[in-house]
Amino acid sequence: MTRTTLAELAPMTQMTTRDGTVLSVRAAFAEDEAALADFFDKVSAEDRRFRFLTAVQHLEHEQLQPLTHVDHWRTESFVAFDAASGEIVASAMLACDAKMDTGEIAISVRSDYRGRGVGWTMLDLLADEACKRGLNRVISIEDRDNHAAIELEREKGFEAHGVEGDPHLVMLEKRFG
Repeated sequence: MTRTTLAELAPMTQMTTRDGTVLSVRAAFAEDEAALADFFDKVSAEDRRFRFLTAVQHLEHEQLQPLTHVDHWRTESFVAFDAASGEIVASAMLACDAKMDTGEIAISVRSDYRGRGVGWTMLDLLADEACKRGLNRVISIEDRDNHAAIELEREKGFEAHGVEGDPHLVMLEKRFG
């Protein structure tokens, strides 16, 4: 019996950021859990708080499992590697509702790769994936203090709305079609 390799399950897509950094991007799998834990240790504490909307110093299995155990259609989790070093530099997720109408997105970028276009590139990837799945819109829930993400999403065509009942959050929405 032949065993399927991770490379066969998750082919790499090459993407280039605005500063010329070449990323190798693929779907995340259970085998990526330890590497993702190490990656999130290299994401700033503030960015981890913004991504998970709670303060956490180190992600444990319970927080990592939803990133590594997905159905690869309704929910997809991506890991982006610097093609030169092979290290994970970004994580991105698309989680669709049951009707496949709306997808929620989330992106994290390693601290030393911020400002290099990695977030832009991953946001484009998530929008493309949402369109491939036939979604009508994507949303992102952000802490109002996450000015960098809010500005990035606005530059990419997202509109900001308040979140009823929580003055600390803002929902950014992009509609397709």
